[in-house]
Amino acid sequence: MTLEAATGASGPSAPSWELIASEKRQALLASIPEEWRIPPGLLPPEAEDDVTNWPETSGWFTPDELAITNSTASELVPRLASGELSSAAATMAFCKRAAAAHQLTNCLSETCFDRAVRTARERDLHLARTGSPVGPLHGLPISLKDNFNLRGLDATLGFASHVGDAAEADSTLARVLEDAGAVFYVKTNTPTAMMIAESVNNVFGRTVNPLNRKTTSGGSSGGESALLAMKGSPLGVGSDIGGSLRIPAACTGLFTLRPSYGRFPVRNCRSGMPGQEAVQSVNGPMARALADIAMYSRAVAGSQPWLADPRCLPMPWREVHLPSKLKIGVMWHDNMVRPTPPVTRALRAAVAKLGAAGHEVVEWDPADQREGLDLLARMFVADGGTAIRKQLERTGEPWRPEMEQFRVATQLTTYEMWNLQLERVDFQNRYLDRWNEAGLDAILCPTIPFNTVRNGSFKHVGYTGVYNVLDYSCLSFPTGLTVDKAVDRIDERYRPLGSDCEAINTGCKSQRVSQVWRKPDKRPALMIDLIVQAPKTVPNRSIMPSRGHGHGQGAVAVCMEASVHSARAPNTVQDANTSPLKQAARALHHHMVPHGLGDMPLQLPGAMF
Repeated sequence: MTLEAATGASGPSAPSWELIASEKRQALLASIPEEWRIPPGLLPPEAEDDVTNWPETSGWFTPDELAITNSTASELVPRLASGELSSAAATMAFCKRAAAAHQLTNCLSETCFDRAVRTARERDLHLARTGSPVGPLHGLPISLKDNFNLRGLDATLGFASHVGDAAEADSTLARVLEDAGAVFYVKTNTPTAMMIAESVNNVFGRTVNPLNRKTTSGGSSGGESALLAMKGSPLGVGSDIGGSLRIPAACTGLFTLRPSYGRFPVRNCRSGMPGQEAVQSVNGPMARALADIAMYSRAVAGSQPWLADPRCLPMPWREVHLPSKLKIGVMWHDNMVRPTPPVTRALRAAVAKLGAAGHEVVEWDPADQREGLDLLARMFVADGGTAIRKQLERTGEPWRPEMEQFRVATQLTTYEMWNLQLERVDFQNRYLDRWNEAGLDAILCPTIPFNTVRNGSFKHVGYTGVYNVLDYSCLSFPTGLTVDKAVDRIDERYRPLGSDCEAINTGCKSQRVSQVWRKPDKRPALMIDLIVQAPKTVPNRSIMPSRGHGHGQGAVAVCMEASVHSARAPNTVQDANTSPLKQAARALHHHMVPHGLGDMPLQLPGAMF
């Protein structure tokens, strides 16, 4: 389909948005080879909620394919670099599993299997000829969120108007990763304009959570989170403007890093609201292991991406060591929505383990959180929804009901926008001053106030979005705890914080909102993360630098978050490489896992982590 046909504004010959979307979905399905289409007799029943074990139990995958796809990225790379495992074999295995994941969760938006096989064979040939790998990610299949341009593929962002508008060149980050040895094979689904906390749009429909298909995989990187949870990718890349990496990671129990703006390149990525820069979108890795996040970050930072993207800061990777004792603030709630019982239980467990390990844990007052979320909401709709409306009008596509705030918004004048940005700077300054006065190294808080919710029910981004306004680096990781219906109950002693809180938790109590919470699960509670938000000046692998070297800030949600933040002014670029990520994670991860807490999601907000 040509761009003209796909986006014609009017006229009797212009196709309807419904036809455009239908043909796009058919083309996506047709791109999956017949041998990778699940036989009807092997498909799990629609009523089967958890399909994560289907690859092992179906008999459709060979033992070698399962062994490859069950491996983490950091386990695969040494084997690929040594030639023990060929890139061609790894790529074919992940292509097949990604195809299966899509048929079970609707997680993909584009495939480029031919390109993947060709690139993988080139990697193997290079290794055979030279005896050396191409780079630090040699031969590793990597999945990309739909907004990353790959030459010859669409980046629709869920808009019918973008169907047929194939990219002419790869995004800068894609080039960086490919130069490091990566192999691209799929792109993943997003919500319309990437501005909904669930991955649903009028072109591809809804992506569901493979751990429970009645629940959401989050948004806007929900296609990535579903694919990774199905082990259809060893390492994925998403983006985040209000929680779009962390929320999906929380919903499926993954690790992710939301860096500060300028740490990783963003050039030639497609935006749902181009020109909106009051809150900057960033990109970051998503994976099933913390080591994979560090490996990715080291590879990207080590490529000198600032030479290819003028908005990427010249910050080489550096090794940083943590102090033996940290001062960590814990934010039990955000003063808007109280976390559900399993989230609070996970946070209490984290606090207990940190205290037992010798760290000082103090309470962090959430007094500023509501103001931060209000700023985020106002900045998002400052154009009165014009950017999104123009794309919808090109094909007559209707507004998604989840985007009502954009549809009814009033456009601000230039002067009003300037004042709004001054409010943002004032908020950043006051938050930093309070942080420094408290002498914190990090803050723990929930990522989301529940473990996940039914499809179409996600309501609150307050635990993540505030740190986008502050531009702190955040690392999110799973706790390893499981939901226990006998323990995690809302009783008469529970007091909601407000109407939103009451609505969300009433739904959970009546078993309408959180399907994952509804019954015990042997897997780690999907929605529990530990997020560490790092200061903008936090050094590379020490997510929580010692006081005097940088202060930290963090938050916890069902994916707990913690942030580390430097003493530098909030709008200045900090030298926080991806190190805060790894060290904050190590501090919490190492103290908790050995003591029975399992893997905890971490978020590090910092300027450029």
